[in-house]
Amino acid sequence: MCARASMRRVGRWMILVTLVGSGLVACSGGDAADDRPLVVTTVAPITSIVSNVVGDRARVVGVVPEGSNSHVFEPKPSVAKDLAKADLIIMNGLQLEEPTKKLADSNKKKTTEVVELGALTITPEQYIYDFSFPKEEGKPNPHLWTNPVMAKRYAEIVAEKMSGLDPGHAADYAANLAAYSARLDGLDAAMRTAFATIPQGQRRLLTYHDAYAYFAKEYGWTVIGAIQMSDFEDPTPKDVARLIDQVKASGVKAIFGSEVFPSPVLDQLSKEAGVAYVDDLRDDDLPGAPGDAEHSYLALVRFDFATMTEALGGDPLALQQVDVSDLVPDRASYPQ
Repeated sequence: MCARASMRRVGRWMILVTLVGSGLVACSGGDAADDRPLVVTTVAPITSIVSNVVGDRARVVGVVPEGSNSHVFEPKPSVAKDLAKADLIIMNGLQLEEPTKKLADSNKKKTTEVVELGALTITPEQYIYDFSFPKEEGKPNPHLWTNPVMAKRYAEIVAEKMSGLDPGHAADYAANLAAYSARLDGLDAAMRTAFATIPQGQRRLLTYHDAYAYFAKEYGWTVIGAIQMSDFEDPTPKDVARLIDQVKASGVKAIFGSEVFPSPVLDQLSKEAGVAYVDDLRDDDLPGAPGDAEHSYLALVRFDFATMTEALGGDPLALQQVDVSDLVPDRASYPQ
């Protein structure tokens, strides 16, 4: 009897301890207890770069859904809640995310800095104006991240800003930056190796979206045109006829479309010009889904330029061998 009574008392104590322990877990879980800085970002490539630099020292929340047109994306009112809580807001700038920037300016805390990476990476004298971004409209081409050399500068700015915001972990941000920069340097070297295998005169681009101007300047390519106009409407028949003539004159083997925005115009143009149409490039839509090993900025760049290299007659092996996995677990929020 004494033994059984003792066992019953032990059982009650075990239940009590379990309940108390559960209560403690419940009280300590969730974002309420997470005192790490909150960093709000915009397009997925920037979210990926930021996540690799901050590691687990901050929460990273993207607000521009992958696969959307970031130039005209109108954030939902619910996005204002994230912007209002943010300790740092990081966007590309150069007028890429104007609706999101306006929402940030009107909802952020007074102490929260809005970091525009593009304007901190190049000067107005280095802005590129072109087919989809004519100078008379005053909006420069904002797609600096398609050039990994400029993406490396993006990462450096992120580390600088995070060290100012959270100086206690500056050494962590510096270490992550060094490792990520080395990965970007490796990608840059592989790109140059792969591009050297493309036959003379083939490093010419006709694309759907005019996203490769800064890349082309860095790596010695020529952008011969873009289908998407500055007003995001289809080009006129006259514009198409001009582009067909340019493609024929250039002698390129392929023209390139977007995986997110199928283009019947490019399909028609490729048939009339007698070239291949490759329609799966990605501008700011990362491969795979959040949590996948290759859902990263590095994988995006590798995919696009390996695809271009192969379609234009080169050997993409150097690019295919690049490690594009994240250096730290990417727990950022990527809206879909």
